Amino acid sequence: MSTPEITLGTQASVVDGSLWKSISLAESLFLISVISMFLPVKIYPIIFLISSIVFYRETPQLRFTKWTWALLIFSIYAVVSFFIHTFHLDIARLNILKLVVNFTFLFFAINWLSTRNNDALIEMLDWVLLGVLILSLAQLLIYHQAYDFKLIAGSDTSGQASSLYNHSLYFWGLSDKNMFGARIALFGFAYICVPIVRKEQISFGRILFVFLIAFLSLSRTPIIALFLGVFFILWCAADKKWKYILIALLLISLPIILQKVIRVDSLTSSNDGMGIRLVYWEAFFKNFLTISPFGNGFLTSPEFLQENADFYRGEHHIHNTFLNTYLELGIIGILSFSAFIAWFLKECWQKIDNPTLWVALALPLKGIMMILYTGYDNDIIMYFCLIFLIGTYQSIKFKDLKFSV
Repeated sequence: MSTPEITLGTQASVVDGSLWKSISLAESLFLISVISMFLPVKIYPIIFLISSIVFYRETPQLRFTKWTWALLIFSIYAVVSFFIHTFHLDIARLNILKLVVNFTFLFFAINWLSTRNNDALIEMLDWVLLGVLILSLAQLLIYHQAYDFKLIAGSDTSGQASSLYNHSLYFWGLSDKNMFGARIALFGFAYICVPIVRKEQISFGRILFVFLIAFLSLSRTPIIALFLGVFFILWCAADKKWKYILIALLLISLPIILQKVIRVDSLTSSNDGMGIRLVYWEAFFKNFLTISPFGNGFLTSPEFLQENADFYRGEHHIHNTFLNTYLELGIIGILSFSAFIAWFLKECWQKIDNPTLWVALALPLKGIMMILYTGYDNDIIMYFCLIFLIGTYQSIKFKDLKFSV
């Protein structure tokens, strides 16, 4: 099987045609599922459901492991809560359907992936990830061009950054700055990790390519998430001398990171994304005792924030997966969801003993879940599939990894 060469974050210009000629229906649907998440027309639920049926048909025997039971408990409790509390809300109906569809896809996709040889699939995935990232870069450059490239070097405030996203020019990814940034981070980090498991190489070209896209998104979310994962990878792979160099580079670049990326000067401002999060989190902890141990109800976060936050900007969640889960679904929800994540990662670890890689793959997701997402978003679900596919490819030793352009 041919292997794409890595050059400045891209691959060789010639693709082995035989690889794509032999692609199966299930493999095609898995890759189409990845692409469908970036399309402006939200057809991914249909693709997810069709894919689930095909995955089921190609899986010799379904396995119900601990994480699947925890996920089932969480899902049933969420559905019951929905019927009790928010059945009358259209937005709640859409979200409960999203939860059921996404979790169904995850269950059948992981069962399918765990029973087959994924050598060809991960190579094809590599090309698909490159494609969606190039189109993401193109989308952002179109935004910047329409803004006369005034924000090409970064923005001063979160509001200014959001103004870049001209809805009339939207054709790829997401029209929301933070959600698009988070998607770039998760899929970009998966793209960075593919050559680590396939060729035992860390590609600086890929890292720079993905960070460039993340920076142009003007969202802090992808930069922070990518930094967590990439720095951990480099630290684990570096010898003592290079660890000192990494620390030195971090200290030198820290002022620029704080000013241009994190925008520390406006961090607590009421019109800043992080400032809004701090207000919402403060409302949660100040009113923690008023939250029912069974949860206030599926998708009742807006009502809670309207009543308790110093101000409310119209979000449907509290910008923290775990706080949001407790607020809406209480003790049963947070315990079952946490158990699902823990047992899922444990099963991954048991399948292939790659502890350092599993930690690296989990870090960006954990970072994003602390400041975004509801927990059943399609980004999270697809990322779980990607890290399972990547992390179970083969066992690797980080100290043996080579560095490439």
